[in-house]
Amino acid sequence: MKVLVTGGSGYLGTHVRRYFAADDFSRRSGLDVLRLQDAKVVANYDLVIHMAAHLDKSPDAAEQVFLTNVEGTVNLLREMREDAAFIFISTKDVYGRFADNFREVPESCPTLYSGQSALEWSKLVAERYVEYYAHQRHFRACILRLSTPYAPSSDSNSPNFVGYYADAINTGEPIRLPANGRPLRDLLYIDDLSDACQCFVDSAIRHGLYNIGGGSKNAASLRDIITKLENVSGLQAVIDETGIDTQPVPMNYVSDLTLIGQELDWSPKTSLDEGLRRLF
Repeated sequence: MKVLVTGGSGYLGTHVRRYFAADDFSRRSGLDVLRLQDAKVVANYDLVIHMAAHLDKSPDAAEQVFLTNVEGTVNLLREMREDAAFIFISTKDVYGRFADNFREVPESCPTLYSGQSALEWSKLVAERYVEYYAHQRHFRACILRLSTPYAPSSDSNSPNFVGYYADAINTGEPIRLPANGRPLRDLLYIDDLSDACQCFVDSAIRHGLYNIGGGSKNAASLRDIITKLENVSGLQAVIDETGIDTQPVPMNYVSDLTLIGQELDWSPKTSLDEGLRRLF
């Protein structure tokens, strides 16, 4: 199976590309989703995992975010060949504040506009294009609404908050926690994301949309994540107890993994403690 990972040089993409021994489609490899000629290469692959995105939530970046995340995705979809597979890495944040209405968030959670940034909205818009082109061009497609992934550091990439906490503990940098560290997140180790992609490829499903994360077994508050990082590293975190006044939206998020478990027979294999240990 010939595999292509867009954004394959990024924080997460580097590990997904390694898992599949895949080719890289990224600006670092000289390819751009906004160049039509570059997009044509996807026709040469059995599986395309689309992770490339402009990840900027600032209002000033909205135009570039929509251009890259929507038009760039469409450029790839137009070139997919029949019966190949396309996996689109979306985000839990398409649910916005509605996610706070659920203890474990299902795919039926509303995705109505509730203050999402252009980044989250562009992902939701792109999902609809994935569904449209997959049916029109007769290729398989899977949308994964990703909760909180984490991965070991890689060259020239900035980690998300989990990696940032680990780096801060390692260097003694003070950590400020939003809402006094109370927000709850379910964490997913990167190799389990890759495994979910493989489960879709191996399944009989033609078109799927799933929430994916660590689930309730790998959920912890931000403060508890710090404690776990201290335990696995043997180091002491420096917490700036002044905290951050603004609360994240949603305040709590844990993925309901029922559907992906039923249809793809997938569940996370890496425990939170083991995954955090691998960061060090």
